[in-house]
Amino acid sequence: MHKALMLLKKIPKGKVVSYKELAKECKTSPRAIGRIMRTNPYPEEYPCFKVVGSSGKLVGYSGKGGLKAKMKLLKKDGIGISNSRIDKKYFYKFKERI
Repeated sequence: MHKALMLLKKIPKGKVVSYKELAKECKTSPRAIGRIMRTNPYPEEYPCFKVVGSSGKLVGYSGKGGLKAKMKLLKKDGIGISNSRIDKKYFYKFKERI
């Protein structure tokens, strides 16, 4: 399983991560993270709905129901959404890199 999927399990309830932050942690590009999320074989186990654009915009959800389903899953997880955007206070940062 790719490191990016494993890291999704570390994101606490009520938090999201950007493609950019996840890419930094995996030493790859945000586009590569998008491809990994799109091909996630176990979305129930690896919550790819928690990955959003750096600006907080809801983007890139290939699960059943598309972005409407992503929005519903995020709200269920305790994420506040306004105008299809997530406030930065909900963003998760992995521990500082040395």
